[in-house]
Amino acid sequence: MPHIGPTKRPLLFFFFLFTFYFPASSQTNRVDSSLGLKDYFKDYFSIGVAVSYQDLHSDEVPLILKHFNSLTPENAMKMGPIHPKENEFNWKQADSIVDFAVRHGMKVRGHNLCWHEYTPSWLFVDSAGNQVTKQALLERLRAHINAVVGRYKGKIYAWDVVNEAVSDSPQVLLRNSLWYQIAGEDFIVQAFQYAHQADPNATLFYNDYNTERPEKMERVYTLMKKLLAEGVPVQGIGLQAHWSIYEPSGEELENAIRKFSSLGLKIQFTELDISIYPWEKFVRKKTETDLDQFTPALEAQQIEKYKMVFEVFRKNRDKITGITFWNVSDRRTWLDYYPVPGRKNYPLLFDTGLNLKKAFWKVVDFKVSR
Repeated sequence: MPHIGPTKRPLLFFFFLFTFYFPASSQTNRVDSSLGLKDYFKDYFSIGVAVSYQDLHSDEVPLILKHFNSLTPENAMKMGPIHPKENEFNWKQADSIVDFAVRHGMKVRGHNLCWHEYTPSWLFVDSAGNQVTKQALLERLRAHINAVVGRYKGKIYAWDVVNEAVSDSPQVLLRNSLWYQIAGEDFIVQAFQYAHQADPNATLFYNDYNTERPEKMERVYTLMKKLLAEGVPVQGIGLQAHWSIYEPSGEELENAIRKFSSLGLKIQFTELDISIYPWEKFVRKKTETDLDQFTPALEAQQIEKYKMVFEVFRKNRDKITGITFWNVSDRRTWLDYYPVPGRKNYPLLFDTGLNLKKAFWKVVDFKVSR
């Protein structure tokens, strides 16, 4: 054995100390470029992404196939785009997305069947331009759901049946939409009944935002409890997860999961992104001080928020059946247009060049510590 001089002994001691606490396996496994998000979470829940027709005809396709095993049509199945006139359907883009998923062995979440936005005006008026009756509106809703759900029966495993029906006002339970003005709460009840009749095997979700904020969480919970008590076939709750680096807290997120799972509902986080700007309750107009830059400070906050929410997701794997990101990469996101048009945002795990961001490795850090 060669002689080790006294000046080298401290160095050798620190070398052994380092290798004991940081074994080679934990160092080499941290960055495994062969794995996608769906591979890291294969024993947890599905990892999905909202896509457009254009996304599936772009250079984002390899990234989509590598990292995701579930697709949500971002806009193609909303009532306005797919059913613009009473006797006219635009199937091309929705068909293309579903066909892509089937070819590649991916699941599809249908989004959505009934919403107060992206809704064509013909639904609410008769041939004379007068507001339709409740019976007429519900019949049109039934025909729409039969046509859309029936077309994709067996190919779409879950539907966001009713979207955002709960009011943003703490004093009011349901949003005062035309759906509600004409049909009352029955439009929600019947939408779920129609969807269940059209495809008894599909899992049916109610989908909404701000569900982690205590006052809205309570009102969404009240609606879900009421529907279940009436035998309405709602089976899951979609928590949209349009969040920011400022919210939600881990406690708020845990509370929401615990609250809704107590009803026996399947939980999915359906529209995940983490904005670098304060969210809508703090919305400010775009000014010269908005540099639209992804600064190191903002990046650090986003990294920590992604780390926290996925730690909560993994902890509650027995209650969560799916996570869906809303858009593929920072190249194009809905937050580039809302709430302030023209203000660039950077809310996702892939940058404008389709490269992994640092937050990605915090999201999958649980593999390292196993």
